[in-house]
Amino acid sequence: METETKQSCLNRLKRIEGQIRGINGMVTDDRYCIDVVTQLRAVSAALKQVEQVILKDHMAHCVHAAIQSGDAEEQRRKLAELTDLLTKL
Repeated sequence: METETKQSCLNRLKRIEGQIRGINGMVTDDRYCIDVVTQLRAVSAALKQVEQVILKDHMAHCVHAAIQSGDAEEQRRKLAELTDLLTKL
């Protein structure tokens, strides 16, 4: 993973971690359900953004490197990984 991408993802994950702690506090304090669900949706969206950044970085560097290498087996392996991931999504 590129250094800049890694740091950006770590920063985002730290913010998400804080959001999760906040949600934990909301549940502990018996906060209004809709407010809790709203915060959960925000965390889900934030995680989705991190996922997209990491996948984009993977394609730009790991998959690109496999293509550039000319190694047919490595290319097949990277494409199989992406296919499996897309199937799960």
